[in-house]
Amino acid sequence: MTSRSAALYEEDFYAWTQEQAAALRRLAAERWNGPLDLEHLAEEVEDLGKEQRNAVASQLRRIIEHRLKLAFSPARDPRPGWLNSVDDALAEIEDRITPAIRREVEAALPRLYAQVLPKVARTLEAHGEREAAARIPERCPWTLDELLSAPPEDDLDWRP
Repeated sequence: MTSRSAALYEEDFYAWTQEQAAALRRLAAERWNGPLDLEHLAEEVEDLGKEQRNAVASQLRRIIEHRLKLAFSPARDPRPGWLNSVDDALAEIEDRITPAIRREVEAALPRLYAQVLPKVARTLEAHGEREAAARIPERCPWTLDELLSAPPEDDLDWRP
């Protein structure tokens, strides 16, 4: 492995997987005559990185869901659980996020928010909180940096 590839592997596993998959595909296109199934290897390596990216996106949706509930629901009892869920999601993201994944999820933030919005509105409405559901903004009120920051320990009203 070249020193650049080794460094990329250590610094940004996701970017490394995408780069290695592309290199394997180039080698396959050159009709390399070796014993390796290059196309399938490229898919598998690429999928390893996508799995990390998808896990970060999933946890980010979880954070958005619970932050919206914290910000707009008047309910008191579930707040500590929502905060715990945000903390768990932040820990999962910290273990997986890389600079390349960060760029991708930041670009996808409007889409991720749009995916969560109907679920949160339905949940609030199901608990008799129609006014709260109606106050939820159509666009994400937080930046990625804000979403990836932990809420203050004593803040049970985490509003945008």
